[in-house]
Amino acid sequence: MDKLTKSPRLNYLLRQMDIWSFYDVINHLPRRYENFNLTNPNDIKDKERIVIYGQVISYPKQARGRRVISVAFDFMSVDKKYYHVIAYNRGYLSSTIELNEYYTLVGTFNKLKNEISLINLQKGKIEKENTLRPIYSLPKDYPNHLFYGLVKRSLEAVKGKVFSLVPFCYRKKYKLVEKETALNYAHSPRSFEDIRQSLRYLKYEEALMFSLKNQLIKEENKSLAKIKKEPIDLELCKPWLDSLPFKLTDDQKQASEEIINDMNQSSLMYRMLQGDVGSGKTLVSFIALYANHLRGDQGALMAPTDSLARQHFENAKKAFEGTKLKIALLVGSTPKHEKDLIYDDLRDGYIDIVIGTHALFSKGVEYSSLGLVVIDEQHRFGVNQRIALASKGEHADILSMSATPIPRSLALTLYGDLDISTLTTFPSKKKDIRTSIVESEDEKIFEYVDKSLKDNRQVYIVAPLIEYREDHRYSVEQLFARYVLKYGNKVGLLHGKMSANEKNEALEKFYNNETPILVTTQVIEVGIDVPRANLMVIYDATNFGLASLHQLRGRIGRDGTTAYCLLTHDEDEESERLNILVDSFDGFKIAEEDMKMRGPGELAGIKQSGIPNFAFLNIVNDFKIFLVARDDATYILKNKDDKSFKYIIERASKEIKEEDKIKG
Repeated sequence: MDKLTKSPRLNYLLRQMDIWSFYDVINHLPRRYENFNLTNPNDIKDKERIVIYGQVISYPKQARGRRVISVAFDFMSVDKKYYHVIAYNRGYLSSTIELNEYYTLVGTFNKLKNEISLINLQKGKIEKENTLRPIYSLPKDYPNHLFYGLVKRSLEAVKGKVFSLVPFCYRKKYKLVEKETALNYAHSPRSFEDIRQSLRYLKYEEALMFSLKNQLIKEENKSLAKIKKEPIDLELCKPWLDSLPFKLTDDQKQASEEIINDMNQSSLMYRMLQGDVGSGKTLVSFIALYANHLRGDQGALMAPTDSLARQHFENAKKAFEGTKLKIALLVGSTPKHEKDLIYDDLRDGYIDIVIGTHALFSKGVEYSSLGLVVIDEQHRFGVNQRIALASKGEHADILSMSATPIPRSLALTLYGDLDISTLTTFPSKKKDIRTSIVESEDEKIFEYVDKSLKDNRQVYIVAPLIEYREDHRYSVEQLFARYVLKYGNKVGLLHGKMSANEKNEALEKFYNNETPILVTTQVIEVGIDVPRANLMVIYDATNFGLASLHQLRGRIGRDGTTAYCLLTHDEDEESERLNILVDSFDGFKIAEEDMKMRGPGELAGIKQSGIPNFAFLNIVNDFKIFLVARDDATYILKNKDDKSFKYIIERASKEIKEEDKIKG
């Protein structure tokens, strides 16, 4: 780190960005480019962005309004045209702009007033090779020009040491530049064509590596043969299914058939079940676990958190009531004496289904005959973690579940290591959740809360942060204090920094309606099922991805009655994105729109949504690149003996192991 910058403060900010080396620096690409190419005088249009070069011809004057400070001055371009220029909320310009000095000015032109609303101002004329200035996503305390200086030093430091992962035959086939050239073009483009050529290489390499790793994982999984087992007959599940108080949807029936057909194969099942909030994934997993029990095997359901594991345990007890199945809960907080009893019962085959967290594959756990592993929120576990659990049962079948619905064609590419079943319909009538955008200080919020409490209903109050931070308006701590002041001991608190016991206590009080208002973070996004909850208020809603917001509001209205989701937002310019949630409850459409609207490297919250995070690719707009790369990866693996493919295969295998170590 010391070699990157001499400033301790900047070193700290780089660590916050997960930048530790020169290679990390050069892989942090600009999020956009400021274009300083001068606008042709004949192309200047009303309400559009213009770039002109000229001279300041009046002293800048500062004016203070109720909410803004403006600075105004007159400007004459080199072609002798006059403009009035106004800059908002940049009072410092009144003392830094020099009279009669020449500047390159960027702004929005108002033809009626012959006025330019200032966007950027650079002293002097900008040389042609520097007219495209990279702008990076950085902490607010890290100036763009300082980071760009670090980028240039980093590119120099790694000169001649950056190797292209893409095999030569594909670089030639697609006319791709070398990787080092691509990175230089990205950070110091001379033209938009440089940027295009840079992204062509970087996107293809990322898609090829992703596809190759997926296929290597799938190849490894499929090579694991199961011991011969008795075939499962789905019809044998019918008496139990008929005892349930609801009927399966067609999607649930089809998914169940696909899963059981896989379980009857000689090779390992590695399937993902994806579906929208409330589409009935858990019931399908219970059908698979019941079918697995019918052939005499044990089942395990693994969740990423204690609270989600406990939720599944309670649901399983209700679903299997009246059967002979013995179900156990095994989480990190389970007392040692209980764990020891569970270990013995699993080893002896007394337990049919065990539900828990990563504790299910800890060192002391042995299974009599583990035949099926169900993994909820599959993206939160590394491949080796999943295999570690499955291997405890002589290579048990694996069923993963994801609550982030994406189009099937896209899912088949993104989850190339999995076979996929998709639920698109709902077991009962669609939820009636009415979503609105409101200002955070709107008194209407408290009116909704009061109405919910009066009707003996429950309320979620959600914030993006636990502790106060200057660049955000709301945190859990602030909102908890605000709601306690108004509603006293009716308010509970839940967030990720609490201990497991504190979380469980907070959830239990909320479940029991002792604290009908729960102030929380995104930790309630999955696995919380409180039928009485009919109101959710999400503060600073634009700090969440659309898919995450859709997941969150899926926590309310679970008993079929009308529920209300209020998204607070105080700036009009970003509310258009939130309007998608107001207009639609289709998780597939919402997830796709979210992916379309967010650019490469800006997919906030993706790691929590189950969708892979990419540095350069946009998983919707660059879908064709994925398809091409997937086919090329297939060819590479079919021709492993070709020496030109040796390096990329070894690199992909190494990255799989490193990623699993991080997740593990």
